[in-house]
Parts: sequence; C-alpha cells; structure tokens
Amino acid sequence: MSGAPLAPADSPVLAASDVARGIGRLFARNDIWCLSEVPLRNGRRADLMGIDAKGLVVIVEIKVARADLLGDAKWPDYLDFCDRFYWGLPPALDRAPLESEAYRPGTCGVIVADGYDAEILRPAALEPLAAARRKTQVEHLARVAMRRHMALIDPLATALDTHG
Repeated sequence: MSGAPLAPADSPVLAASDVARGIGRLFARNDIWCLSEVPLRNGRRADLMGIDAKGLVVIVEIKVARADLLGDAKWPDYLDFCDRFYWGLPPALDRAPLESEAYRPGTCGVIVADGYDAEILRPAALEPLAAARRKTQVEHLARVAMRRHMALIDPLATALDTHG
C-alpha cells in the first residue's frame, strides 16, 4: 500500500491533523475506514481507529514531535483494542526510536504521511483480538460513528443523549 511521493524532509512542520488526513486517504484507497479521536474503554483516546475490509480493527497513534514520541509511555495501552497498530509520523520526524525494542518493531507498523497522502514503511503485524473483544470494538466504533453522524445532521439530537 503505497501512495504518491511525500513532501521532502525540509518541508514545513506538519500538524497531527495533516498526518491524519494523509493516513485517512491511504486507508480509504485500501478499504480501511476510520474515525479520529476515538475514546477507548481504558480512558485512552485513539488518534485514528478503523476497520479494514476483513473486519479487523486498526489503530494509529500519531506523533509529530520527537519529545511526544519519546515521552509517551502509555502507548502499549492501545494494543488491547486493535488487531493492527501503527505509528503515524510526518516525513521529517526521526523514525530511529521506533526501531528500538521499547517500540516493538516486530508488532507495530510505521506510516509516514503529510496532508495529502501516506505510505506504509513497515506493515503492522497481525495480533488478533479475541473474537468477543473484536465484536465489542467494532460495535463501539460503529456507535461512535453513528453518534457523530447524527450530530452533523441534527445537532439537537445529541443534546438529548443521556448516555453520552
């Protein structure tokens, strides 16, 4: 799954939203549909969470600054909620730390993205969720998507939501 050429390393600093947009485009071309900022039951929030054509759950943790990448000790908390986990980074960010064992390179994939496109540099290993956990995750993701959709077409409907 590779896309168009990405911006050169001397390009301006990208925001997480730029990286998310590029990854979203890559995923859409490959029949992976995702949402941003999805709350998880452990209190964490996935930057991008989606479902591929086979019903597998994918999470992407986006990092646009080295300090943020090196300072995030809680990222393994995402692994219990997905079948595949990726790091999403802008082209200019140093990827060397992701090769250390602390970042589980045998498990975690790496995607480089700008605001227009993305490329998978290292595929994520399949670490299958238990069927019941996957079902729960897919249902949760569907409900988040439906609630967001309803908020777009009728903002007052979500104001009536008491389950929130």
